[in-house]
Amino acid sequence: MTLVSFPEGSAVILKSVSGSVGYPEVKRCSIRILVADDHPLVRQGICALVKSHPDWEICGEATDGRQAVQMVKELKPHIAILDIAMPNLNGLEATREILNDNPDQKVLILTVNDSEQLMREVLSAGARGFVLKSDAGRDLIKAVESLQHRGTFYTARVRDLLENYFAPFKVRPVLTDREQQVLRLIAEGKTTRQIAESLGCTVKTAETHRTNFMRKLNLHSVTEVVLYAIRNGIIHIDHLAA
Repeated sequence: MTLVSFPEGSAVILKSVSGSVGYPEVKRCSIRILVADDHPLVRQGICALVKSHPDWEICGEATDGRQAVQMVKELKPHIAILDIAMPNLNGLEATREILNDNPDQKVLILTVNDSEQLMREVLSAGARGFVLKSDAGRDLIKAVESLQHRGTFYTARVRDLLENYFAPFKVRPVLTDREQQVLRLIAEGKTTRQIAESLGCTVKTAETHRTNFMRKLNLHSVTEVVLYAIRNGIIHIDHLAA
């Protein structure tokens, strides 16, 4: 591996002779995390928190939303941590582009406030959760662990919003048994490959079931699937507890 120099403010990464981009691979199986924030001190602080966990590694750093989208495509991190307010492309817009390319990608948003409107925007964009920057020291590791194991991270306030704001649908579109199984597994945080293994089918078949039920229910992201599952009693809010 050879070190590549970048101008001040650029992403600091390593590049191999083959042209692949990323930090050096570690021998043990670790969770690869990308961090995107345009403020160097904040980004360094987030990276330091991530590195404090023995099984996690930083696979890349981005300084704006557009760069984050490109790096997620190239590096394929397990989890992408995005600041909500970045130049060129904000965190929510970047999340939408990332999930359009890979619906299974787990995205965690960093924000400076937790207004109800912002929470709805984060959920609508498809992010699996968000952490207040002021609470990062307390909540970040917990949030990443939650995304890693359960697929989502919702604070108590978000859970209250979900319970109080979203009412059950009066009429449910008819789903096949297999579509319902796939829906539940996605809501529980499983990837398409994990779902295929669990159901004993091919990844392509699992993707077809996923596409079919999301079309029937007019859902457009994993987060919307989770919300549908909550408000229709398919999974319980306690399963998503932070």
